Amino acid sequence: MTLRELYNLARGRFARAEIDSPAFDAAALMELVFGIDRGALLLQGDKPAETQKEEEFLTLVARREQREPLQYILGTWEFMDMQLCTGPGVLCPREETELLCQTTANALGNAPCHGLDLCAGTGAVALGLHRLCPNAAVTAVEISEEAAAYCKKNIETYGENAVTLVMGDVLSSTFAEEIVEKSLDFILSNPPYIASDELPGLQAEVQQEPALALDGGEDGLVFYRAILTHWAPKLRPGGILAVEIGEDQGEAVAALFRAAGFSARVEQDFAGLDRVVFGERMFEKFY
Repeated sequence: MTLRELYNLARGRFARAEIDSPAFDAAALMELVFGIDRGALLLQGDKPAETQKEEEFLTLVARREQREPLQYILGTWEFMDMQLCTGPGVLCPREETELLCQTTANALGNAPCHGLDLCAGTGAVALGLHRLCPNAAVTAVEISEEAAAYCKKNIETYGENAVTLVMGDVLSSTFAEEIVEKSLDFILSNPPYIASDELPGLQAEVQQEPALALDGGEDGLVFYRAILTHWAPKLRPGGILAVEIGEDQGEAVAALFRAAGFSARVEQDFAGLDRVVFGERMFEKFY
């Protein structure tokens, strides 16, 4: 088959599988296997595909057709100006999470500071913040060995000497006790925030991501409560706490912030949806 025929085949199969972006996904796999983008495909589309590469391409098409996340198949995904390693066992980096990094960076400025990225996954948040605030030292906390493997690779590429990976359970008060109170300048987190009973209704691709990174308990707020209970006391007065949220959680999470002695404002993403709750430690009041 020619390159154009393979591209059209993939796009058609993805469309029939009700994949949201069949043309984009087909082009991404073409570039991965054959090293050509859409522009090159216009010029080289009549070129016959090498048999081995054709087989490789069709194997990847079948995986995507079964709704395996494109991020997993490609093995890397762009986040800000980085190409982060990703794959089965870790939450896929998403563009809307960049808002969490940007909002916090705007508040921190260029002064030297230290803080935590809780539920770090690929390390996208920790590395994104460091990218924007080169003087920020970040400790990335992750419980999953699978996710930590990707995080470690990404730190080696983009955050060596500035981002440190630590294994631990964000829900554990004992683990949090290892951090001295009032010693941190900021805490960031993109925690699991989907209510448990909503998991079966998620998009097919999302259901292939680890439940450990998605399940936020009965009401989706379990991790926010734990962060405010166990980790918020580690912030100095005026310290920053910022979390990613689900689009319908802004009011609830902001209320938790205020009850714990933080200011709170809800930031919207590029789609106009509530995405980040940002606050500063105002006074002594914790759960």
